[in-house]
Amino acid sequence: MDEEEPTCGRGLAQSADVPGGLAAVAAGLAQNLEVHTRALDAGDAAAARELGVYERIAHSLRSAAADLRVAAAEMASAVDLPMADHDMAAITTPDVLDAFERYVAAEDDLRRLLTTRHVADEEMLTAIRAEIGSHEAATERVEIAP
Repeated sequence: MDEEEPTCGRGLAQSADVPGGLAAVAAGLAQNLEVHTRALDAGDAAAARELGVYERIAHSLRSAAADLRVAAAEMASAVDLPMADHDMAAITTPDVLDAFERYVAAEDDLRRLLTTRHVADEEMLTAIRAEIGSHEAATERVEIAP
């Protein structure tokens, strides 16, 4: 098989970064939810409800991330699948076109969502970094004081 010949296995391997990236985002979101729960007052009823919701969502996100990592690994390992015979008439039908159009549209929607969220997320990072810096500065002042 020619090293440059496109195959479905190579196509799968080249697309493995999609579920891999989704897994990283899902795991990152789960981790953020988990660390957020440290701020909750265990004696507050509303905090207890929030904790339950965050824990369930974080668990679901971690499970999804694990499944996506498995899919990404399997896709990446498919790189050496030999080229198989394909019925071109079966993969050039309106439903195949529709499925691929929906996939591309979903990618576009996700790209727009992440771009929009990125601005707010960067602002939050700046605020958290500033707060951590103010805590560190206060700690340094306390340590320096006689």
